[in-house]
Amino acid sequence: VVENEIQASIDQIFSHLERLEILSSKEPPNKRQNAKLRVDQLKYDVQHLQTALRNFQHQRYTREEQERQRDELLSRTFTTNDSDTTIPMDDSLQFNSSLQKIHYGMDDLIGGGHSILEGLRAQRLTLKGTQKKILDIANMLGLSNTVMRLIEKRAFQDKYFMLGGMLLTCVVMFLVVQYLT
Repeated sequence: VVENEIQASIDQIFSHLERLEILSSKEPPNKRQNAKLRVDQLKYDVQHLQTALRNFQHQRYTREEQERQRDELLSRTFTTNDSDTTIPMDDSLQFNSSLQKIHYGMDDLIGGGHSILEGLRAQRLTLKGTQKKILDIANMLGLSNTVMRLIEKRAFQDKYFMLGGMLLTCVVMFLVVQYLT
């Protein structure tokens, strides 16, 4: 009740201050600055009073809430089978078993990855051996390819010599027949 009366008085003071502010603006110019300064000082003081009232109300509400919670806690009776004091173990056990399953699954994945890696290493060694054999065969065929190219080149040249010789023989025979007959 007292707080409400104080709040009503503060509100009334604010309304009077607003009226004073209007009246101070109607003062002569030489007194207007001083009047506005006094009104602003009064507003500042009233705001401090209102802030102090709010702080007091907040402290009172906090104190009342703490007392209410303390009384509630002291009046509460606890029993051994109270549902608020039980510990939910089923969820914890289920969570633990899920973690163990995940752990074993990860071990299986790591083991599978390790075996795949070993297989890839074995394949790499096999492919290296095969590559070495292919390079040896390629080197041996490289010599054979060189010999084969020389033979083909020689056969190509021999074909032209043969055609040139046949053509020359035909021309000579034609000329012999032409001049001798």
